Amino acid sequence: MNHNEIVAREGWIFIAFFLGAAAALYYFTGYWGAVPAIILALFCTYFFRNPERTASEEEAIVVSPADGRIMDIEEVAEDRFIHGQAIRVRIFLSLFNVHINRNPVDAEVVWVQKIGSKYLPAYKPEAGTYNVRNYLGLDANGQKILLVQITGLVARRLVCWVSPGDRLQRGERFGLIRFGSCVELYLPTDVDLKVKAGDKVKGGETDIAKLPQ
Repeated sequence: MNHNEIVAREGWIFIAFFLGAAAALYYFTGYWGAVPAIILALFCTYFFRNPERTASEEEAIVVSPADGRIMDIEEVAEDRFIHGQAIRVRIFLSLFNVHINRNPVDAEVVWVQKIGSKYLPAYKPEAGTYNVRNYLGLDANGQKILLVQITGLVARRLVCWVSPGDRLQRGERFGLIRFGSCVELYLPTDVDLKVKAGDKVKGGETDIAKLPQ
């Protein structure tokens, strides 16, 4: 199923709700009473925007899986999928970033798991351990790459459109997170990093790293 609509389909229920509320408020209270609901409908349209992006065609390039700001880059032990040391890149998405998530490399989905129970602020380090999160394990020509969608204090819904066995292209949309969140990207330790902490990135466009060949 394609997910290239100009506004993600998951957003239309919110847009329709606030437009309906605006119509009811206009009927009972007049124009000014409907303004707050109209503003919320416009914000939801903006929040669920789904722009086209053009990923690098250079071989072995890893592009950003999300829009936002890189909180930190660390070497850590990853024992769920990579089972060893990995470079973790954490990206924080504010309410005003595009929230569509994109595949960082040409790869096959080999593992998907959703776990967790808390909704701590996504910028806190412990959010990646306790919050509701979705793991996406990728096989990129024999190299393991892990993506993690993480909810936040306001973000309460993770959406993942892919399943094990799916083949994804670099920059292809694979899901979204509703209303502020974090995405973690785990890479092999010998990658050539192209970004640093504090950098702003665009999902599907910004080069994060180059994989060893």
